[in-house]
Amino acid sequence: MLVESDDSLVTRAQAGDMEAFRVLVERHTRSVFRLAYRLTGSEQDADEVVQDSFVKAYKQLHRFESRASFSTWLYRIASNCAVDLIRARPRKHESLDAVGVDDQPIAPAVPASTPSAERLVMSGEIQSKMREALGALSDRERTAFLLRHIEGLSIDEISKHLNLKTNATKHSIFRAVRKMRVALGPFAGA
Repeated sequence: MLVESDDSLVTRAQAGDMEAFRVLVERHTRSVFRLAYRLTGSEQDADEVVQDSFVKAYKQLHRFESRASFSTWLYRIASNCAVDLIRARPRKHESLDAVGVDDQPIAPAVPASTPSAERLVMSGEIQSKMREALGALSDRERTAFLLRHIEGLSIDEISKHLNLKTNATKHSIFRAVRKMRVALGPFAGA
């Protein structure tokens, strides 16, 4: 069975085909949730961001142009929804409990052998320090960092996503990486 492209589904959805939009939602929900979860640190907030993102995408679908991929456009909507949600709530340091430490760690990797108690303690300390370091980044830096180093987007995709010029995107990522290196420096030799 041939898988229909996002472009084809978008064209059909723009013409009023609800089934095509449903396929787009099913296809992209997981990645939008993963991004939202990393940005908000909360499953409940991430679910809200996913729902808001697809509602906004549906309402604005007539404005989508194929200059960027549908996923890049959707990521941009999702990150804006996440940032709006974060700004609307009181600042909580514990809101980043799961950012970057679930299935794709960005901390130094621990060998796959059975971990010693010392390694488990070190891993917990690294995760705690990572949450703290990510929490210290600005919204733009955190988003750019996660999109680049967790989601693997290109600089151009991140620039479009954040509505920034390429140099501003590179600068945001550079500042985030520099801050993360300083915060995680003591663990680099662990």
